[in-house]
Amino acid sequence: MCWSAPLSDNVPSSVILVDPRTAPEACTSMVEVRQGVDALDRALVTLLAERQRYMDAAARIKPGRDAVHDQARIEDVVAKVLAAAAPAGLSADIAEPVWRTLIDRCIAHEFAAYDRTRG
Repeated sequence: MCWSAPLSDNVPSSVILVDPRTAPEACTSMVEVRQGVDALDRALVTLLAERQRYMDAAARIKPGRDAVHDQARIEDVVAKVLAAAAPAGLSADIAEPVWRTLIDRCIAHEFAAYDRTRG
């Protein structure tokens, strides 16, 4: 297995387990491609769940509901993602819309968490 956030309580939170898979460049069948994508999707779910918990923390910490949507922070996050995307080999045409959608859904989650805990 490759170590790259937790799949169980005995794995440190800074580590994510990714199932064994064939490297994309070495794939010779669609079965291998799909196994690789499925393994990465499971790892991404774990990372996104952790990101969601940070949104829960933000909802708990922010002083008011008006602080939930922060356009300057959104643009900062997108800029940081785009700066990291190119060296990682991720197309900006994928990275930017994916993160903007992720941020939009995380803000909606944070509003709901804020209202649930303070409403």
